[in-house]
Amino acid sequence: MYDIQLVEETVLRLIRTAVTTLPADVVGELERSLDIEDTEVAKVQLRTILENIELAERKRLPMCQDTGVPIFFVSGPNLASIEEGIALGVSKATKEVPLRPNVVDPITRHNRGNNLGEEMPSIHFERAKGDFLEITYLPKGAGSENMSVLRMLNPSQGVDGIRDAVLDAVVKAEGKPCPPTIVGIGIGGASDQALLLAKKALLRPLDVPNKDKHLAAMENELKETLNRTGVGPMGLGGRTTVLGVRIEKASCHTASLPIGINLQCWAARRCSARIYPDGIVKFSTEGFW
Repeated sequence: MYDIQLVEETVLRLIRTAVTTLPADVVGELERSLDIEDTEVAKVQLRTILENIELAERKRLPMCQDTGVPIFFVSGPNLASIEEGIALGVSKATKEVPLRPNVVDPITRHNRGNNLGEEMPSIHFERAKGDFLEITYLPKGAGSENMSVLRMLNPSQGVDGIRDAVLDAVVKAEGKPCPPTIVGIGIGGASDQALLLAKKALLRPLDVPNKDKHLAAMENELKETLNRTGVGPMGLGGRTTVLGVRIEKASCHTASLPIGINLQCWAARRCSARIYPDGIVKFSTEGFW
């Protein structure tokens, strides 16, 4: 059992940090992208993005008006009371950060004004990694989330089918997800698992390679391919359409090959915290890898 107030305050800080401070790996990739662009339109977009990031961190204000819907990945022992603490933290953050109240009823469109609702915030519970509680916050704005794709491929389509599905999704998205994006891909599992894996893939920093050498090679190849599409920053053309590609996989049915694709905008916000049994809390925008 964890102290609800400690969880609430931890979540408040997680959210404030995530929406105002972009992880160093993402900023670094944006800066490298600026160096390789050779058109003024693309350079202007990237300079504006970088200036926006610096201003948000200095002013401690959200870097994007779309502060997303609250998504959490949680692991740890004795998870009773965690949901209540997270919900209280989201509600408090909505007022204090502040966050735009984005959460509405899908049918009536009623907005409670605190980013809470049925099954929201979205919390994904995972196996405990140790004797600590780990909470990771991943806000997703509608521009990128609306470009999500689920494809149920025939297993015979194999890796080529996966590449084609990803290329098709990114090209069709054009500038809607605010590129340069990070492309999360979930391969395998059941249909719902593939989409969740795609979202979970976005948690791995851009400077942390995939432990699976085959997936690492696929990530690098897809990044090169996608950056040759010419979509470019904010969809206005250029050499930088994606900052990176991240893939997670799960075993699947012998007659199935599900592919989940989840895009993350350039404002790839995330933050993690670990609450230890003695009450010490550690935070990291890079995660605990």
